Amino acid sequence: MLDRLLSSPILSRIRRNHGLEHATIHMLSQRYPGTPLVGRSDARGFFLYTQLPIEAVRQSTTEALERMRSGEHRLAIHPNCGTNFLTAGVLATMASYFSLYGGRDERWQDRLARLPLAVFVTSMALILAQPLGNAAQLHLTTQGDPEGLQLQAIVPLRRGRNKLYRIFTSD
Repeated sequence: MLDRLLSSPILSRIRRNHGLEHATIHMLSQRYPGTPLVGRSDARGFFLYTQLPIEAVRQSTTEALERMRSGEHRLAIHPNCGTNFLTAGVLATMASYFSLYGGRDERWQDRLARLPLAVFVTSMALILAQPLGNAAQLHLTTQGDPEGLQLQAIVPLRRGRNKLYRIFTSD
């Protein structure tokens, strides 16, 4: 049932655009190390916040799509994806909560005594979050095979030092 949901036309488009967004960010990061890059995907394409010129974005998006079509599907996975941050946040929160929870009538000193346990369990949760976040990207939030995805247009929405581009795709 989950496979059917994820392969529905709208979610498939979002997942493929998310993969192309990540692949584009990989290309830009290789060419322009240290440049801030932020993306957000939807069914129509993705937004890219950057200081780079439109030609750099166009070249990198085109190369990313070509490389994904050639089988480099792992370009769809990015370590700084919001999926990874969300996974880390959920796991760390749950680890902290359950290691410190002691009931309504518990004294604060009892919780304080469990603080080393909370730190340890939360640290373990954060260590596990990276591979779990990558797995969530791989199986849920991105798709490495762009299938028939085509680059339609790159439209600058904000000019100046901090630029915003809207990258439109279609099938």
